[in-house]
Amino acid sequence: MTLRVKLDAAREEIGTAAADLLSPFGGPVGDAMRYATEGGKRLRGFLVLETARLFDVPRDRALRAAVAIEAVHAYSLIHDDLPCMDDDDLRRGRPTVHRQWDEATAVLAGDALQTLAFEILSDSATHPDATIRAELTLTLARAAGASGMVRGQALDIAAESADAPLTLSEITELQRLKTGRLLEWPCRAGAVLAERDPTPLVDYAAALGLAFQIADDLLDVEGDAARVGKAVGKDAGAGKATFVSLLGVAAARERAETLVAEAQAALSLFGAEAASLRSVAHYVVARDR
Repeated sequence: MTLRVKLDAAREEIGTAAADLLSPFGGPVGDAMRYATEGGKRLRGFLVLETARLFDVPRDRALRAAVAIEAVHAYSLIHDDLPCMDDDDLRRGRPTVHRQWDEATAVLAGDALQTLAFEILSDSATHPDATIRAELTLTLARAAGASGMVRGQALDIAAESADAPLTLSEITELQRLKTGRLLEWPCRAGAVLAERDPTPLVDYAAALGLAFQIADDLLDVEGDAARVGKAVGKDAGAGKATFVSLLGVAAARERAETLVAEAQAALSLFGAEAASLRSVAHYVVARDR
C-alpha cells in the first residue's frame, strides 16, 4: 500500500471519528468546529496512528488521540487566521472561519476545539489507566501552550516589529515551538499509549518538524495559491525572515533533505515496521500543498 493510499485512508478514518465526537455540538459554534476540522492532510492524526501501530495500540484508542491533536491543530489555525494574527481569508481552499461566520464565532469555535481535545484525552475511553491519560493530557498542554506552540506564535508576532530580522538560530527555535511541538506530540502519543519510551520517535519528529516548516517556506515562495489552498508570498511581502530568505531556495531545500535523512535515521530501531513514517519524512518536503 502506497503512502498516499495510507494517508487517504487515515484521513477518512480520522474524519469519521471526529464527526462522531463533534456530533453533540450544535449552533453556529458547533458548525464552525466541524467546518474547521474538515479537509486538510490530517498529518498529525496520521502520525498518532502510525506510531501507535508500531506498538500494537488498539485502534480505537489511537483514533481518539488522533482526533485530539487534529482538534488542537484546527483551533490553532482558526486563531492564526484571525485579523489580530495573520488576517487570512483563505484556508484549505475555503473561506477562513471568521470569514465564513464572524470573529466571535471563530474565537469560540477555536476555544471549544482546544478544550475538546483535553476532554477526549481525559476520558477513560482513550485509555483505562488514568496515569496514561494524565501523561497524554500534560504533554499536549505543554506542546500547545505557553512553552510550546503559543510561545512560538508569540515570537513570530514579535519578530514582525523587531528592529532586526531574526537570525537562523532564532528562526529555528521559533519554528521548533510553533510548528514542531504539534508534530512532536502525536509521535510521543503513540508510545505513551503503549507505555513505551518515546525518545526515538520524538527525535524523528524534531527533524520532521523543521523539514515541514522549510517546505512551507518554500511553498510560500514557489507555490500556487489555488493548489496550496491559502495565500502565498505573504512572508516576502511582509519582509519576514524565513529559512528561505536567509538560506536561499537551493540551500533551504538541501537543509530540508538533510533533516529528512536525520528523521529517517532516528527510526532505525523499528526496522521495516516504520516504512510509512520514513516515507512521511520524504513526503513533507516533496508536497506541493
